Amino acid sequence: MDLRGLKELREFYLTLSDATRLRIVEQLARRELTVTEIARSLRMSQPLVSWHLHRLKRTGLVRMQRNGREVHCSLDHTRLQEYNRQFESLIADP
Repeated sequence: MDLRGLKELREFYLTLSDATRLRIVEQLARRELTVTEIARSLRMSQPLVSWHLHRLKRTGLVRMQRNGREVHCSLDHTRLQEYNRQFESLIADP
């Protein structure tokens, strides 16, 4: 794996090292949610949830789409699988 790939993988794991972001990923794995719905279920402020979502979006794990005043969020399962494949190739026997 090249240096760029290693940096991406590192950023992925750093992003998931936060318990709040893991909880968001857990919820989005089940279904698409709005930022408001996520904030309500986590009992957190909407700005704080948005901040965590943007961290997840930067790694490509979360897609966000504005629909009027609401932002709908979904987990990019394909991107998650790509990160898992990258990690598996990193630790595979040569």
